[in-house]
Amino acid sequence: MHKLGRKLFYCFLVVLTINLSLGGLVKVASASTDSFYRMDARAAYAIDADTGQVLYQKNANKTYPIASLTKILTLAVIEQDIRDHKLSWNQKIKITPAVAKVANDWHFSNVQLNAGESYTVRQLAESMMIVSADGSTEALALADAGSTAAFNKKMQAMARKAGVTDAKIYNMIGLPNKDLGKNKLKGVDGDAENKLSAKDLALISQYMIKHYPETLKITKKKFANFKITEGQEYQMVNINALLPQNGYAPKDWEIDGLKTGNTDAAGKCIVTTGTYMGHRVILVGLHTKGDWNNQSKMQKEFYEKLAASYQPVELQNIQQLSKRVQHTRIVHAKKHRTVSLALAKKSTWIWVPRNTTWKQTHPTVVIKHSKQSLTGRLEAPVKKGQRVGYLNLQLQGLPEMQIPIKATQTIASRGFWK
Repeated sequence: MHKLGRKLFYCFLVVLTINLSLGGLVKVASASTDSFYRMDARAAYAIDADTGQVLYQKNANKTYPIASLTKILTLAVIEQDIRDHKLSWNQKIKITPAVAKVANDWHFSNVQLNAGESYTVRQLAESMMIVSADGSTEALALADAGSTAAFNKKMQAMARKAGVTDAKIYNMIGLPNKDLGKNKLKGVDGDAENKLSAKDLALISQYMIKHYPETLKITKKKFANFKITEGQEYQMVNINALLPQNGYAPKDWEIDGLKTGNTDAAGKCIVTTGTYMGHRVILVGLHTKGDWNNQSKMQKEFYEKLAASYQPVELQNIQQLSKRVQHTRIVHAKKHRTVSLALAKKSTWIWVPRNTTWKQTHPTVVIKHSKQSLTGRLEAPVKKGQRVGYLNLQLQGLPEMQIPIKATQTIASRGFWK
């Protein structure tokens, strides 16, 4: 072949390779399946708490008012400060008149707090999570940071740790700013409310359960006594209707958290979590339709349909999926050879349709690199153990699953993964 002809032919091959790679990536990105479940809510999101596998999503990245779901983030801050010995569970907090005014306002979710009385951090935290007590929440935050603004900064820092970078936080409770009276933020609209997405709340809940598992010891309590003053107690009844033996407890699941919320702007909101066969799932619903019973019914249906149609299965290596996706070819100078790939982690658990095979998940390899993410090829040098892309699985009724993969050897000189 003429020298110029060879160059043109080579350029044609390069363009063809890039187009094929781009076509594959577009196909992966656009592939979708009908969801096994529909939640009648403004937004929703569900994940496996250990792997992060997305099990359901609806408007998951849009931010909305979240009402008292805010208290999940509030408690995470309190628990971290207890870890850092800035607070202790048995520490007593004296109630100010301003906090007592919020605590004893019938418009809000509360247990009675008397000005001048002292209550332990544990008492206040339990009432915050079990019956969503707004006054208790305010008392905790102000004792911890000194002001609403200072505690907001702590909440935003905690959200960033959980992977949330755009949290709109105005107070520790989730009420409109004006409802905090003396402790509201100055220079901020009175109707301003905390806003997060359903995905944000799932990430925060996931972070909290992983780093502060003691949270679940509080949220799974069905009953707890709150001592208001000497000789006066209030029996708190957990408002989570999905807890075991409650009316909407899902079959075969052990629900042990997490929080509900409600304001005019946010509507009825909920985050629940529980385990099935040792695997924890987190489910978020924002502005769910209907009454509280309908909200609980929808959540119950999600858990039961998930367990009926899917099961968590351990993927230990690529060979389980297909020999075809175990290897990839590397063009190295004029030589061709095969290089094997491996899972980035030793194994991972994946929710898959019951009575299905790995082959039916249509596994495909997507090579992705920060410098050449659009070509589908990875240029050498490549180090052994370096993540080079992911495996894409199509799971009927669930969002696609992406599993990170790594190279199993070092390629020092120039060449291209294909």
